[in-house]
Amino acid sequence: MKFTKSAILTISLLLAILPARTAYSQVKELGIPDIRNYKRNEYKGGPQNWDIDQDKKGNLYFANGSGLLKFDGTNWHKFLLPNASVLQSLKTDDSGRIYVGGNNEFGYFLNNEKGNLTYHSLSQGFIKNKNISKKINLIWKIHCYQDEVIFQSFTKVFFLKKNKLRYYECKNNFQFSFLVNNKLYFQDKKLGLLSYSKEKFTPLKGTAALNNSEIWAIFPLPNDKLIIATLENGLFIYDNNSIQPWRTEANDYLQKNSSLGGCMIKNKFIVFNTVLNGVIISDLNGKIIQHLNRQKGIQNNTVLKSFVDKNSNLWLGLDNGITFITENSPFTYFDYSYNMGTVYASLVHKNILYVATNQGLFYQKYDEMRFDKPFNRVEGTISQAWNIQLIDGQLLCASNNGALLIENNRIAKVLNHQGYFGFLSIPNHPGSILGENYNGFSIFKKKNNKFEFENSVAGFDEAANMLETYLDEDFLWVKKNSVLYQMELSDDLKKFKKITIHPKISKKYNGIESIQKLNDKIYFQTKNHFFRYSKEQEIFFEDKKISSLFKNTHQLNRIIEDKIGNIWYRHNTLLGVLEKDKNGNYTKREAPFTNLSANLVTDYISINTVNPNNVFIGLTEGLAHFDFTIPNNFITKPKVYIDSFSTLQDTIVTGNLSNSNKNYNLAYSANQVKFTFSSPIYENSQNTAYSYKLEPFEENWTNWTSSSMKEYTNLREGDYVMKVKVKNSYGVESEPAKLYFTISPPWYRHPLAYLTYLILIILAVYIGYNRVKLKIRKNKYYETIEQRRLYLEKESKIRQGQFELEKEIEKLKNDKLQIQILAKDKELVTNSLQVVKKNKVLNGILQKVKEIDTKNLDEPMKFQVNKLNKSIVKEVNNDKSWKDLEKHIKNVHFDFLKRLKEKYPTISPRELDLSTYLLMNMSTKEIAEIMNISIGGVELARYRLRKKLGLNKKENLIGFLMSI
Repeated sequence: MKFTKSAILTISLLLAILPARTAYSQVKELGIPDIRNYKRNEYKGGPQNWDIDQDKKGNLYFANGSGLLKFDGTNWHKFLLPNASVLQSLKTDDSGRIYVGGNNEFGYFLNNEKGNLTYHSLSQGFIKNKNISKKINLIWKIHCYQDEVIFQSFTKVFFLKKNKLRYYECKNNFQFSFLVNNKLYFQDKKLGLLSYSKEKFTPLKGTAALNNSEIWAIFPLPNDKLIIATLENGLFIYDNNSIQPWRTEANDYLQKNSSLGGCMIKNKFIVFNTVLNGVIISDLNGKIIQHLNRQKGIQNNTVLKSFVDKNSNLWLGLDNGITFITENSPFTYFDYSYNMGTVYASLVHKNILYVATNQGLFYQKYDEMRFDKPFNRVEGTISQAWNIQLIDGQLLCASNNGALLIENNRIAKVLNHQGYFGFLSIPNHPGSILGENYNGFSIFKKKNNKFEFENSVAGFDEAANMLETYLDEDFLWVKKNSVLYQMELSDDLKKFKKITIHPKISKKYNGIESIQKLNDKIYFQTKNHFFRYSKEQEIFFEDKKISSLFKNTHQLNRIIEDKIGNIWYRHNTLLGVLEKDKNGNYTKREAPFTNLSANLVTDYISINTVNPNNVFIGLTEGLAHFDFTIPNNFITKPKVYIDSFSTLQDTIVTGNLSNSNKNYNLAYSANQVKFTFSSPIYENSQNTAYSYKLEPFEENWTNWTSSSMKEYTNLREGDYVMKVKVKNSYGVESEPAKLYFTISPPWYRHPLAYLTYLILIILAVYIGYNRVKLKIRKNKYYETIEQRRLYLEKESKIRQGQFELEKEIEKLKNDKLQIQILAKDKELVTNSLQVVKKNKVLNGILQKVKEIDTKNLDEPMKFQVNKLNKSIVKEVNNDKSWKDLEKHIKNVHFDFLKRLKEKYPTISPRELDLSTYLLMNMSTKEIAEIMNISIGGVELARYRLRKKLGLNKKENLIGFLMSI
C-alpha cells in the first residue's frame, strides 16, 4: 500500500493525539454523550433536586423540593414528608430503608407489607423524649458510615445506631460533611476539616486555611491525597498536612463558574458541578475531558447534584429538572449544537475533520473538537454535499454545486458545475479520475498537480449513486434499480465502448442487492450470497467464504469495508459490523448500534474509520463517534420487576416485587387482575419492550410491546403464574420475573360444594330409586284405575254422542219447524196481502155500487143492490186477518223487536214494523201494500231508519238487522 506525504502526516498527527485518549476507557473527549432530560411535568415534583441515590434493585431516588421522588425506569412516584418539607438529602441502605432529611425533620421510608413506601420519623420522637430544641435546621447530608447512619445539619449531627439515636451539638457550626474512601470528614467553620471516627472528631492539620471557603466536595487521589472543591475559590489539593491550589485546567474553569461539588466515575474521572455552566468531567490530572451545559443539551446550567449509577452512567439533579447522561457507552455525538445536519460522508485530512452534509461542507480542527466550538462551513458550499474524498493528495468535494477542489478550508476551484456524487480512481490511468455526476460520468485529469475537467463520457447519461458504483481494471460496475450495468471504457476515456445489462447474476436469485469492494475485490450481493465476476469465463461465481460470514444475518442492503478491514453492513434500519482481528478473523457486532437505527441516513452508509478508537458514523442529525476499544460491559442483562399486582377492589402488593414463591390467594369475586411492570433501564428507555404470559391462561409469550401494564378479566379459578421479561434497546432479554397467585372458586364450585353435590346426588338417587319402585306399584294400581276410567269414559263418550245426536236431531227438527213457521209466516203474509187486495176490490165494488142510482130501479133490483151493498160491507168489516197478521208477526219477532228497542230507544213503532218486514225479507212493493203507503214512501222510511240506526251508504240494512 502506498501512502502520500499528506496521508502520513494525518496518521502521525492522529497517533499523537489519540493514545492519551484511549486510556480513559469510558469518558470520551470527542462529541457529546446521549442526554435525556426529565422535566417537572414528567416527574410531577418541584424544580430543584438536591440529592440522588439508588437502591439495590436499581430504582433511583431524588431529594426534591416537594418530597421524595422514585423512578423505576418506567414510572415516577412522589412521597411527602409529614410537614411537607423540602427534601434536602437522602441515602439508601441494603435493608431497603431510604433515609431522608428536610427542614427540622428526618427519618426513613420503608416498604410496608403491601410494598407501599411509608414514612417513619426519627426526629419527632427524639425531640419529645430529649426535650431538645426543635431547631434541627436543614439536614444537608446523610451518610451510612460503618454501623451508623449519620444525619448532619449546620448545628447538630444525629447518629442512628441499632435503632437508637444520639446527637452532637456543634460548637462552631458545621458546613458540610463528606464520606471519602470510608473516611468521614466534617467542615467546621473555625477548626477546618474534622475527621470522625469512634464517636470522636479530630481536626486535620493545615485545613483551617479553608475556613473562609465553603467546601462542597472532597475527592480522593492516589497516595492519600485529597482534592477539595470550594464554592468560589476553586480546587485545592491536600497533601502532607498542607493545602495548595490545584493548578489545573479544571481549577481555572471552576474559579470562573463556581463549584457545587461533584462525584467520581470509576475512581478515574471527576465530575464537577457548577453554578453557571453545567458540569465538567476531568481526569485525575485536572485535564477537562468533557464539558456539558445547556448548549450541549442539559436543560439547566446550575447542577446541584451529580450521581453515578450502577451502570456507570451519570445523573444530574438540576436547579430545574433532572438529566440522565449515558457516559458508559462507546458512542458520543456531534449534533445541532455543532452546526450539524444530515451527514453523508466524513474525512480526516491534515488534522482536520471534514463533514459533507445536506447543508454544505463543514470542518473542525481535530485537536479542538473537545472544546465548545461548532464546526465551520467551507465558504461557498451552502448546498447538498454528497462526498468528501482525498485522491492523489487532492481534497475533492462532490456536491450539488459541482466538483469542488478544497484547499486551506475553502473552495480553491470549481472543477465542473454539474452536480456530483463522488469520484473514482481509474486503474491503469494514473492522474485520471472518474466523476459520478447527475447526468452520467466525467473524466478529470491532473495538470500541473491539480485535477482539471477533461470531458464527459458518452454512452450513459443516467445518474449513478456513488455507493453503487465501482471501478476495477476492466469494467465500471453500476447498480440501478436491482439491475447491474457492466460498462467498458474506451482507451481514450471518452465513451463506453460496451455496456452489458445483467438483470440477475444467479439462476437461483433474481436481481442484485448491492455492490461492494472487499479485500480489493468487487463483490455482487443478492440474498446474502456474494458473487465475483470471471472475465475469462464471462460468468458470476459465488465466493462461499464471504457468503458464510453473513449466513445468519438479515437481508443486507448495503456493505462497505473500512480502512482497517472491518466490514460494515445495513439491513433495513439496522447497522452492524464484522470486526476484523489481527488474525484476519471476524467478530459480528450488532447490539451496540441498535440505538442508531432511527437516525441512520436512508439508503446510505457513511462510515469513516480513522482507527479503532475513532469511527465516525453519518446520521440524519449529525455525526456519531464510536470507539471499538471500549469494552461491551455497557451492554448488561436487564432486570425486570412486577411493579404492582391489583384487583378492582384492592392493590394486593406493589413496589418492585422480588421473585419469590409466595402465593397470593384471591377470592373469585377478584378475578379481574392488573399487573404493572418496570425495569431499571435508563439508557434509551424509550426502546424498552416487555413480553409476558399468564400460565396456564396463555401458552405463548406475547409480542414485544412498550406497554408496561397488562390486565386480565374473568379468570377462572385455579393456580396461575404471571411471567414478565424485558428487552433493552440492545436486544438483550432479562430473566422472567414471576408472581404466583390462586383464584379461589366461587362457593358453588368449591370442593366442599362438590362434596355436597355428590352427597345430594347419592341421596337423590336413593330417594329416586325408592320413588321409582313406589311409582311402579302405584302405576300398576293406577293402570287398573285408568283402564276402568277409560272404559267409563268411552261409555260416557258413547252416551254423550247419543245425546249430541239426539240434540242435533232435535235442533234439526227445530230448524225445520222454524223454517216451516217462517214459511207459514210468509204464507200468512201472502194470504193477508190477498185479503187486503180482496178488500180493496170489494171496497172498489162497494164504491161502484154506491154510485148506482137506485131511484130508477125497481124494488126487487133495488133490494138486491142494497143487499149486495150490505154483504160487501159486512165482508169487509168482518175480515180481521190483517190484525191477526200484525199480532202474529209481533209475537214471532218479539225478541228481535225487544233488542232493537233497547239498542235504539228513539225508534218509532212504525219503524219497528218496517224493521220486522225487512227482516222477513219482504219486497218494497209488499211492504208498501201492507203499510198502505207508496213505494217512494217505503224508500223514504228506509232512509230514515238507516239514519237513525247510524248506518253509512256501504252498510247493508237487512244484514245489520239480522245481526242484532
